[in-house]
Amino acid sequence: MSEAAFDAEALEAARKLFAGEARFMMGAVNMAGLPDSDLPEVAFAGRSNVGKSSLINAVTGRGHLARASNEPGRTREVNFFVIGDEKLRLVDLPGYGFARASKGEVKKFQNLGRDYLRGRPNLKRAFLLIDSRHGLKPVDEEAMAAFDLAAVSYQIILTKADKISAKDVAAVTARTLAQIGKRPAAFPRVLATSSEKGTGIPELRAEIVQACSV
Repeated sequence: MSEAAFDAEALEAARKLFAGEARFMMGAVNMAGLPDSDLPEVAFAGRSNVGKSSLINAVTGRGHLARASNEPGRTREVNFFVIGDEKLRLVDLPGYGFARASKGEVKKFQNLGRDYLRGRPNLKRAFLLIDSRHGLKPVDEEAMAAFDLAAVSYQIILTKADKISAKDVAAVTARTLAQIGKRPAAFPRVLATSSEKGTGIPELRAEIVQACSV
């Protein structure tokens, strides 16, 4: 993984974009309720409690834009956030792996996320969040297989990197990069982040801008 994927100019352009407007647009409970596909979108996916809402808040610099919860599986809609005066949208998908809900309800909102990924023509990249303390789990492998099958470009984002040593961050980053090496839809760059410390957030903003070409 290159340590200089983006130059100072690209990082500053991304910072300026995310310093502008950032607002919650809507939550959709079915495919018919999705907004028009008129803006480029990037989606955040991952296991329940991996830190999706916290990462979205860190990227946008808004502490409470996405509702973070200590209860895993709280996101049960596809939530849309508009960025930069209608430049692009961030999409928060329902988490997988755990939720305090009936099996039927869990299947319903998780299938909604899968349907979004398969059927959204303006989706530029999905960011698959992985807890850096644990690395890829079998349930994450299932998610990656679904991305590959749907030919959806996805990038691994390691979360909570402040919870482990720099040496361990480097090790899990290298290991994850090797694990995705032969996956056809995986973007060949793994980014370690910390929502609390801000680690990797400027680079993630630049990744989003590059993916959406705005």
